[in-house]
Amino acid sequence: MIRRGLSAALLVLSGVVTAPSMATAEPATAYVGVSVATAWVAPATDRAVDRPAVGNPVDIRKWTTDMTLQQRADLVGRLETQAPYGSPVRILERQGDWVHVAVAGQPTPRDALGYPGWIPARQLVTGTAFGTLRRTRPFAMVTADTAWLSADPAGRRREMELPADTRLPVLARTGSAVLVATPDRGGRWLSARDVAVYDKAADIPRPTGTDLVRTAKMFAGLHYLWAGTSSFGFDCSGFTHTVYDLHGITIPRDAGAQKAGGTPVAKDDLLPGDLIFYAHDHGTGSVHHVGMYIGDGYEIDAPANSATEESPLEIVKVDQHRYADQYAGAVRYL
Repeated sequence: MIRRGLSAALLVLSGVVTAPSMATAEPATAYVGVSVATAWVAPATDRAVDRPAVGNPVDIRKWTTDMTLQQRADLVGRLETQAPYGSPVRILERQGDWVHVAVAGQPTPRDALGYPGWIPARQLVTGTAFGTLRRTRPFAMVTADTAWLSADPAGRRREMELPADTRLPVLARTGSAVLVATPDRGGRWLSARDVAVYDKAADIPRPTGTDLVRTAKMFAGLHYLWAGTSSFGFDCSGFTHTVYDLHGITIPRDAGAQKAGGTPVAKDDLLPGDLIFYAHDHGTGSVHHVGMYIGDGYEIDAPANSATEESPLEIVKVDQHRYADQYAGAVRYL
């Protein structure tokens, strides 16, 4: 049975759906209104092939699979990061149909408010009711690879495929489904088997290294996507950031900051869950890559694509890694 309080919650939620109009009085916070919003380095720099990623709705699977390897490689320097459905972003400025935002929950030395980037205004939703529910209700976090948001508890009327680590306020629960608030379409349903429900983020159980590795392996074989932070495609630090975030530990978004933020660990003392870094100039220069140690001399990471070779997320021996001669140390966050 659905828990009591549903009617009152839906009355509050009824004020959520608002057009993403920020031309007059811009609010301090907006919310992502597509399954995954991609933040760009500069506004209106998307290409024709990027249309599935800049509309509303988006089709991230089509976008990533339709691109050639060269087109994927050309995303380097064009994209900043990504944010899943319902994520809060702080509004910095607007330029035409694009909004400069800071993505909350992705720490970076570049901006104390969050990771900066430009997102199409059509992908953002304004309004206070959803924000209130985010602050006051328990939340459902997608723990499956992806989960479908549906208009019915049985999941027959699917509307949107959500990536792992999507978090939405919980309104009610049945034995097999969870009713969640959304920023743009009222109450919708997620399968209970695809999510974990917590009263607050601090209630997410502290992981062991084995827990982190188990989650990381769930994405093995996924293709590389520059700036990717979702289970539709990761870059190296987006992968490690998301794996830790799924276990309630917020680490910086980028590899260099991840190295600076953890406790250094000697190579001989590596434990599962530790992060391994690689740097230019044979490990003495700037950090450019990160992977996760999984034990027995192996690591898992998202290596960058070239214009001629697909490089899916892989498990490889540390000493045989493509950047083995650029090893720059390791850190621990547990």
